[in-house]
Amino acid sequence: MKHFLLSGVIAWVVGTTLVQPVLAQTTERVPALREKVYSQLARAQQEAEDNGVQAGLAALKSVEDRADSMNSYERAMLWNFYGYTYYDNEQVDKAIDYFAKVVQESPIPESLRKNTLFSLAQLSLTEGNFQETLDYLDLWENVAKADELSKAWVLKAQALYQAERYAESLPFIQKAIAAADKEDKAPQENWLILARAIHYELKQTEQVAAVLERLVKLYSKPEYWLQLAGVYGQLDQTKKQLAVLEAANQQGFIDTAGELRNLAQVYYINQLPYKAAKIMKDGFDANKIETNLANRKFYAQSLMQAREYQQALDAYLWADEVSEDGEMLAQAAHVALNLDKNQRATELAKQALEKGEVRNAGNLWLLQGMAAVNQRQYEQAVEAFAKALEFPESKAAAQQWQRYAKSQVDYQARVNETAMN
Repeated sequence: MKHFLLSGVIAWVVGTTLVQPVLAQTTERVPALREKVYSQLARAQQEAEDNGVQAGLAALKSVEDRADSMNSYERAMLWNFYGYTYYDNEQVDKAIDYFAKVVQESPIPESLRKNTLFSLAQLSLTEGNFQETLDYLDLWENVAKADELSKAWVLKAQALYQAERYAESLPFIQKAIAAADKEDKAPQENWLILARAIHYELKQTEQVAAVLERLVKLYSKPEYWLQLAGVYGQLDQTKKQLAVLEAANQQGFIDTAGELRNLAQVYYINQLPYKAAKIMKDGFDANKIETNLANRKFYAQSLMQAREYQQALDAYLWADEVSEDGEMLAQAAHVALNLDKNQRATELAKQALEKGEVRNAGNLWLLQGMAAVNQRQYEQAVEAFAKALEFPESKAAAQQWQRYAKSQVDYQARVNETAMN
């Protein structure tokens, strides 16, 4: 589930503006930023915009040559311009080096220090320097306001998550979410995504479900509904799983073959086999579910469980069209027997045995004997039961049925003998 986090990290970094040149004076007791230095830095920035990064860097280098004559604030702004220029050119490692030089200058405006520390934490995270991210955030928290701390907690949670320190990551994201809840604000979507990912890595399935419930409620998206249903399935909460899937289906969130098949299976598990069969049939008709053997077999099983025997018979014969063994014919034979189609059941049982590789050959002979009994063909029944006696799985039942069939043969013989006399 780490792929859930990646987009959140990128969105967090891209969506936050890096430290831009701070040119206004502040109330902090710091040296003044002289107009001459400001003009040189602004000219370097314009040079970069007009003629490219290298031209801008060359202009900044000419300013840097006079760095010894600058005060701490002016040098900090020089390094800040360097950092922003390199960042704009996607040279993040060099940007980090120069932003680090900004906070090493003292004294500088507190706002500049604070903004730069947070940018350093963000950039360190993108570079995979997780401990540096945490260190910069610790420094940032010392100058941040109480109502700003949530974004540091989230960034710490991201860094620890990516460092695979999941147990340490969890409390930080929980603090950020709790702070939003306390203010009756919805936690940001990427916060909840991160919380879900951490719980998943910690194998806390119930907590994963709880977070997904919030994602469904606050940020209703197809993937959240389907993931929540999947987690309910892992927790064996099949009724909740079905309720969520039905709601998702009503909203048009279930469309792929896998999603439709999953919905059908959940219907089946919840003892709603007819609905399972309908989902499969609709999927076949819409060319969304592949008509392979496994899907045809499940469709037939669903109809059988729904006691739609004629449809089940047709479905098993349809499944046999793509089957290499006689198992689907064997199932069809049993359905035909349930429909009291005894001759058809006998034919199908023989075809199944001829096709071969059936799981329970003895039961097919037993079925033929029972079909013969139903048609009062007792001598044929005795022969079929004799075959069924050869198989351990059908021997006990065959013995009982054979005794009955023989008694009927004997009875018929006595009737015939009496009639002749």
